[in-house]
Amino acid sequence: MADKYAIEQPSSGEGNDFRSGFVCLVGRPNAGKSTLINSIIGRKIAITSDRPQTTRRTVRGVLTRKDGQLIIVDTPGLHKPKTLLGERLNDLVRSTWTEVDVIGFCLAANEQTGVGDRRLAAELAEIQRGPVVCIITKTDVATPDQIAARLTSVQELAEKVGLEVSEYVPLSAVTGANVDVLVDLVIAGLPVGPQLFPATQDTDEPEEAMVAELIREAALADVKDELPHSIAATVDEMTLREGRPVDKPLMDIHATIHVERDSQKPIIIGKGGAHLKRIGTAARGNIEVLVGMPVYLNIHVRVAKEWQRDPKQLRRLGF
Repeated sequence: MADKYAIEQPSSGEGNDFRSGFVCLVGRPNAGKSTLINSIIGRKIAITSDRPQTTRRTVRGVLTRKDGQLIIVDTPGLHKPKTLLGERLNDLVRSTWTEVDVIGFCLAANEQTGVGDRRLAAELAEIQRGPVVCIITKTDVATPDQIAARLTSVQELAEKVGLEVSEYVPLSAVTGANVDVLVDLVIAGLPVGPQLFPATQDTDEPEEAMVAELIREAALADVKDELPHSIAATVDEMTLREGRPVDKPLMDIHATIHVERDSQKPIIIGKGGAHLKRIGTAARGNIEVLVGMPVYLNIHVRVAKEWQRDPKQLRRLGF
């Protein structure tokens, strides 16, 4: 395993047959990868949206069972980049999938196999060094005929590009149908090895990073179609308020939503601050679930000129 995914002090597994390792979920934008990782882990660790390219970094979830430990790596959707950010996200995907034990190739059941799928399948075939599981997602919004057609087309695609697929699993992360089947198959494909994370840990995501993503998720749900790719969010300060009773803690969070142009700032804020208020209310509810206590959330909006194309701005925003 490459250093990127090494764990400094692994603990022992529960027996000689204990399996552990990494599976990377890859696919086109909006293929349902983040919804699937949340379903497998059993709680929200990756933000979701119907907007393509919502995921902008790798998110790792940890599932521990008696027979093994599965570390699931959610990646941004592979796409044709139009900005420096897009190029870096694609590089992140490609570097990730060469360093894992199993690849989960996600394709939505309610979509037809297209150019992006063919390009991705060909790339996976070129670098293949471990099992590839083809995951047909979103079966809850597809007809049986659509699911069958998608399976057939993907099987034909795999044969055409020389991609060796170990299993085909149609599932719904929303209803949970066949998610347990996928987990069983993936764990069975992992190498025998020690437990890498404590059994009580289900992600290694920093809490501040998760809070920032929840704020961005709320903003994505509220703004107009032309803004999603221009939005970033950061947490400036996150501390327990001093002087509160032990049984009534309060988390103070100060955060910033970044946009690219001056004209975008009033769209996020809205008339009389209405949009920003809705964003804060929606984000605060999810953040309180995450941190397990009431939250005071203060969000500012800042213009970071053309940040998707500016290396310095990208570094400042964590890309």
